[in-house]
Amino acid sequence: MKYEEMVPAHIRALASYVPGKPLRQAEEETGIKCTKMASNENPFGPSPRAIEAMEHALREVHLYPENGAPELAKKIAENEGVTPDHVLVTGGSTPCLDMIGRTLLSPGLNAVTSERTFIVYPIVTRGAGATLKMVPTKDDGFDLDGILTAIDERTRVAFLANPNNPTGTMFDAKAMDRFLERVPDSVVTVLDEAYYDFAKHLAQQRGVEYSNSVRYVKEGRKVIVLRTFSKTHGLAGVRVGFGIGDPELMSYLARVRTAFQTTSIGEAAAMAALHDDEHLKRTVENNAAGAEVLLKGLREMGLHVVPTWANFVFFEVEDDAPGIARALERAGVIVRPLGGWGIPKGLRVTIGNPEQNQNFLRALQKVLAKEPVR
Repeated sequence: MKYEEMVPAHIRALASYVPGKPLRQAEEETGIKCTKMASNENPFGPSPRAIEAMEHALREVHLYPENGAPELAKKIAENEGVTPDHVLVTGGSTPCLDMIGRTLLSPGLNAVTSERTFIVYPIVTRGAGATLKMVPTKDDGFDLDGILTAIDERTRVAFLANPNNPTGTMFDAKAMDRFLERVPDSVVTVLDEAYYDFAKHLAQQRGVEYSNSVRYVKEGRKVIVLRTFSKTHGLAGVRVGFGIGDPELMSYLARVRTAFQTTSIGEAAAMAALHDDEHLKRTVENNAAGAEVLLKGLREMGLHVVPTWANFVFFEVEDDAPGIARALERAGVIVRPLGGWGIPKGLRVTIGNPEQNQNFLRALQKVLAKEPVR
């Protein structure tokens, strides 16, 4: 029997997740030193406290970690005002999405989300044999009314990214309140807040109420909140994230979590990062300032650019976004073309430090003007 006959049709139909181009690969292909501004990583790296904690944890890597990172779960629970059984620690927030799909979805059921949103939602939904209903965007972001309309009796999950990746848009707390007042009791709302700290800081600056997500969980609503240590905490390489939800539901998700999913190094780093307020403050303040620089620079080039609430900026070009991305690589800057999201003219650039932001704008200006970049 051939493998294609052994693998279920809904798995054969899946497209693999394609990450941003690795830095080493881009430098080998171009022969020059590059700056990676494609995967929304922290330009300052991890907290110094996290580095110290990881170095200490290296001495015990011959031992298995505690399953489920209970100490970290306890600390997160304390910070969020919930009990530890509300918290599920995972290897980044993406595995939690996979667990949600395997726990709540199956053939004959469906999930609902937006077009132009996180590329993993289709994978975890279709990987469970379910159908994904994608609602057109409104003003480059989530149309919450449209998502409510798309929900039917077979819908079990609504995936809402807030802020949205890759467009950087946000819906505020009042909009979410209205959504939850109308969503059926048979649907679990997944609030993916991977960029929570950035959005919280920008919302405070702009006088907007961002999120009441954990409050919804405390109220007993069918909501799962997802967060990660990959962004503001700069720990993308050690893979630590978590979900917050009703203890009964989280216990079901835990049954499909692979054993020892988080490492002892990752847990130690996350525990230390939680205490480094200075590193967090530096990160979000740099991001807010950098967002203004990039938005202004891209607008001056006449591009369609979307105001961001995250640590990246989404913009669209007239044509050949992949070609522009390749030309930027030759100039030493890696950005993310968004054809895989169904946005053929879209590009996403991570907000870097001041020097990185200016280097990107200069390189893009040359590329758009078709000037030599090397």
